[in-house]
Amino acid sequence: MQVANKSGIRMGSGIAMNTTVDAGATHEVLNLESPYETVRKLATSNAVVVFSMSGCCMCTVAKRLLFGLGVGPTIIELDEHAAGHDIQAVLYDLCPDGQQSTPAIFIGGKFLGGIETLMAYHINGSLVPLLKDVGALWL
Repeated sequence: MQVANKSGIRMGSGIAMNTTVDAGATHEVLNLESPYETVRKLATSNAVVVFSMSGCCMCTVAKRLLFGLGVGPTIIELDEHAAGHDIQAVLYDLCPDGQQSTPAIFIGGKFLGGIETLMAYHINGSLVPLLKDVGALWL
């Protein structure tokens, strides 16, 4: 993903790190036994988290929108993660009926939703203020 490479965020490991996040702590969180705890810890310890699938076009749209706004989200590529299937089951439980579980976007420790919700927030003008409130934007 060119946007990620220009911003200096590593994409090869399956996890994109915000430069203010301690990589060791994030890897420690990912090795927890409970997938629910993994999701909870990642969501509460990072301003913006995107649970994604590397080949998902809607996941790419969500990541590009956030990168385009100047956000460096923590990205977990579920298809490249050892516990990805279990984490995706947790995310599926969070989604309203009929919605895909990826991308799953957390902002400020709270589950925002998927691509539809992210785009709705962006279109109605509430995404940027929300990102500022959680410290993900410094505009």
